[in-house]
Amino acid sequence: MITFLAALDGAFARVLNLLVLATSLVVTAALVLLVTARAGFDLPLTGMHEASMLAAMWLYMAGATLATRNGRHLTVDFLATGLTGRRARAIHGLIIAAITAVVAGLFCFWVWKMFAWGLKRPQTIPVLGLPLWLAQAPLALAAVTAVLYALRDMARAVLALAGRGEGG
Repeated sequence: MITFLAALDGAFARVLNLLVLATSLVVTAALVLLVTARAGFDLPLTGMHEASMLAAMWLYMAGATLATRNGRHLTVDFLATGLTGRRARAIHGLIIAAITAVVAGLFCFWVWKMFAWGLKRPQTIPVLGLPLWLAQAPLALAAVTAVLYALRDMARAVLALAGRGEGG
């Protein structure tokens, strides 16, 4: 089961990396095109700004998911650097993961409420006419994966406390 989950996580990371690359290219190309069209030719490209913002949302949330997956998200490590014992580091990791799970769970709840409201009152992105859920979906990706990775980190900390995980 662990091997299957690790393989699934690896495949998910590859998809996220491709998504980050593709959306980076879209955002860059769209912004260059927007600036060039406006400054050079006085042409307003209707919808290009919305397309770049939509791609940017996917880029930011996929990047946040990758950072969370790799444990490279923003952390305050002043206390962690002073902990020398394996058990103390594991307890610290468990507390951090539990706090993260609670906050990410609240984020999930908020995203669900936003999405459910959008289902009751369907809306579209103004110029492009795309469904609003396309702009909400990256938030759901980040929220759900933040909870899943926090639970993973909690499990790792519990295993480390039991002496069977990292450092044990």
